[in-house]
Amino acid sequence: MQGKKYIVAALMAGFILGNGLAPVQAAGLLGKIITGGAVGAIVKYSAPTINSAINTVLVQNKMASTYATKVVPIISIGDGSRAGAAQVSGPQEQIDKCQAALQIQQTVLGVRMTALLPIDKIAVKDIERVQGVGVSAQIDINL
Repeated sequence: MQGKKYIVAALMAGFILGNGLAPVQAAGLLGKIITGGAVGAIVKYSAPTINSAINTVLVQNKMASTYATKVVPIISIGDGSRAGAAQVSGPQEQIDKCQAALQIQQTVLGVRMTALLPIDKIAVKDIERVQGVGVSAQIDINL
């Protein structure tokens, strides 16, 4: 367990410090796997901290929610890759069911649309929308 903390700390430090450096570009499928895995690891191990930070910012701006919240990975519908994280908000029973947010992007009549839907699995097949839960924040994770 101690080793995992060091990995997460290293990932977060690299994320924070690396924002000023030119991004490393990995090619093809391997790049998506590496990036998706890194995003997944960051979200999984730092979700409570990210959630708390978002809630603090919302309280400071007098926009706090009385509903339960948690941070989940965003799954892209196109290729199933992890595309960041989202804070979801709703009744605790429904929040417990929510495992990810599904991102659907489409351009219609020259207007780009992005939908983020709370879902019950970290997958793109055989999923169900979690009713009564909304996305209250989107977290971009640039690697």
